[in-house]
Amino acid sequence: MPLATLADRSTRAFWQVTGRRVDLDGPEAWLRAPVHDGSEVADHWLEAYARSIDGTLAEGSPDAGLLPSMTLLDGPGFASAGLRPEVRDFYERTSRWRMEVWTQWNPLLQPGGELFAAWFGRRVRQLAIPTRPLDVARGMDSRIVQVLGADGTQVGAGWLRTLRSTGAYVYSGCYRTTTLPGAERPSVHVSFPLEHGNVQVFLQPRVLPGGALGLLSAHGPFGTDGAYVTVAGRTGVRAARVPLHETFRVFVDDEGVLRTDHVLRLRRTVAVRLHYRMERVG
Repeated sequence: MPLATLADRSTRAFWQVTGRRVDLDGPEAWLRAPVHDGSEVADHWLEAYARSIDGTLAEGSPDAGLLPSMTLLDGPGFASAGLRPEVRDFYERTSRWRMEVWTQWNPLLQPGGELFAAWFGRRVRQLAIPTRPLDVARGMDSRIVQVLGADGTQVGAGWLRTLRSTGAYVYSGCYRTTTLPGAERPSVHVSFPLEHGNVQVFLQPRVLPGGALGLLSAHGPFGTDGAYVTVAGRTGVRAARVPLHETFRVFVDDEGVLRTDHVLRLRRTVAVRLHYRMERVG
């Protein structure tokens, strides 16, 4: 058995042992998300996901967005009408935006990030966060694939991000909204398919001063906003909350440029900071 295959199986076995059993057709239906059946992810999960919900895929629309409307997130404590038009346009017409990105790792954690990217992320073509500034010197391309339900409405979106210099996959995620148990309003729900499982992040939206958008996956108990790993095995599906926490601030700067500050923490320690500059095209 190849060493990489053994490592992947061992990782899934770890989560099977440490995770809790969940019923995706019952109380934990909020954790139902795309998975993949092979080791190489890229965009291969999209067709199977569409079939699983009796849906179809649509690609090529210049107005395709991560969400069909930011109003889907409206509820007590959040009103999308308070966001800057540029922020709303980015999420609702993502295909019209071009991104440049900069990364800065915590020096103590960068070796671990590089090992993860080399051993796992770049091999499976998923979650390969750039670890060196020159990796993203030429920017990042993004592609939106809409997932349409049986009635033709958008129920999700695949956001596929690759390095412009090499075409290598960085992220391959599914974006939609989900209301968590006991929550009064929806969260942004991002899932990254993996072999027989996935990583999921639930982000609470906030309107920040100046019409900026804040997204937060904070500390909390199982069933609240945060990051989760799910794994399917012979004994069913198991899930665990993991100590990864993200914050996003999507804002328009003093020169009218749309930007995003993204901070990823391991427990309470900053692991990596990313900064995006977005430019509308077309």
